[in-house]
Amino acid sequence: MIGTASDWIDYEVIETGGGMKLERFGSVTLLRPDPQIIWEASFEMEKYPGLDAVYRRSKSGGGFWEYFNKVPEEFVIGWRDLKFSLKLMGFKHTGIFPEQAYNWAKMRELIASSHRKIKVLNLFAYTGGASVACAKEGASVTHVDAAKAMCERAGKNAVLSGLGDRAMRYIVDDCLKFVEREIRRGNRYDAVIMDPPSYGRGPKGEIWKIEDTVFDFVRKAVCLLTDEPLFFLINSYTTGLQPTVMKNISDIALNGRGNTLSYELTLPTRRKEVLLPSGASAFTTF
Repeated sequence: MIGTASDWIDYEVIETGGGMKLERFGSVTLLRPDPQIIWEASFEMEKYPGLDAVYRRSKSGGGFWEYFNKVPEEFVIGWRDLKFSLKLMGFKHTGIFPEQAYNWAKMRELIASSHRKIKVLNLFAYTGGASVACAKEGASVTHVDAAKAMCERAGKNAVLSGLGDRAMRYIVDDCLKFVEREIRRGNRYDAVIMDPPSYGRGPKGEIWKIEDTVFDFVRKAVCLLTDEPLFFLINSYTTGLQPTVMKNISDIALNGRGNTLSYELTLPTRRKEVLLPSGASAFTTF
């Protein structure tokens, strides 16, 4: 199954090829690497009129932005009635994963149709795309990320989206330790979202390697669901953790409860025959 985020106006993939993707974020046009793009582009993307910056990989690891035009330190794009503040960050990031709009739409629809107050826990929550989407439908959202700067940016996105500066609860913490504490406290949530990184470190140097830890982590996170949960979502950007893998993890951890759909997230491109693969999701509804 494929899930395509096709309702963007302020974002689009212009062209792909040769390990690179040419994207427009509002008025800012960027060229960024993507190792999955092993086909050829239909034109030389570095000569695209209006290209503002390209991310160059370094042979020693990481990389840097090369600018062709002046790019604002921060710039805002919108999706539906949400607004997001972006900036060019390290390791080619901008502060948003546009393909997740497919999941935002599903979550918003479920929350709106539930006709009850929904408590949402967003783990590895980054800059809060999913958090803001859920909060916009009236959900009570707990946003957890180990990086203080990401929680601060999520707060900025909430304000930009008209939610105010106290729309969500922001927790700077190691996600596994937070889940374990919530289990001990007896706190429960109607929906859990997680977007675990392939590899990372917590605020105190805790090491996270997804293949070694994700199954046990999911089993613990399932313990936080209420008796009448709404949804449980796992996202993965790790090569090897394909949609069926994520579905198996969800179904085993949930002991057969709910209905899990797994799919590859994609983005449309201007070349109609090309979809850009952009991760995998396992979405369980109850």
